[in-house]
Amino acid sequence: MATRKRAKTKAKPKRKKLAVRRTAVKKTAPKRKMAARPKARPKKVTARKKPAIAKRAAVPKKPAAPKKAAVPKKAAVPTKPAAVKAPAGAPAAPPVPAVPPGEARVGAVIHYYTHLSVAIVQMESGSLREGDTVHIKGHTSDFYQPVGSMEVNHMRVPEVLAGQSFGLKVKEHAREHDVVYKVASS
Repeated sequence: MATRKRAKTKAKPKRKKLAVRRTAVKKTAPKRKMAARPKARPKKVTARKKPAIAKRAAVPKKPAAPKKAAVPKKAAVPTKPAAVKAPAGAPAAPPVPAVPPGEARVGAVIHYYTHLSVAIVQMESGSLREGDTVHIKGHTSDFYQPVGSMEVNHMRVPEVLAGQSFGLKVKEHAREHDVVYKVASS
């Protein structure tokens, strides 16, 4: 058999393959160059100019007329007796709600936490202990309940005195400015 000879060809030098790192190219909009803006200058406050008025010749003022004596008017005769008024220097007293019989006002609601059903009461006079019965009365609220839980600065206390504010767990909705009465035990 005949062997074929390969024709000799010029050997091309082998190229080394370079490792090409391909990174993801983020496509972004070309950045626009901001035009240089002039710096803001503070506005000058200027007074408006009044239009020029031709000067007039000085006119002498007229002498003031003498004042006439006031003529007293006749006093109207009152048909109803006049109400007794407080002295002019005395301050007007705010209206005081009537205290229900057998009860004594001890304080007022200054805040109410709806989600906790807790009224913050500012004690004005007297004292209040657990087990006492209170009457909370306002424009729209009016209910009685025994005192169950009282807290001063998040600490449970058995008794509160005048001048303290405390949290009181209530069974109905209380509102700011509702008055708290202590019911006398019989």
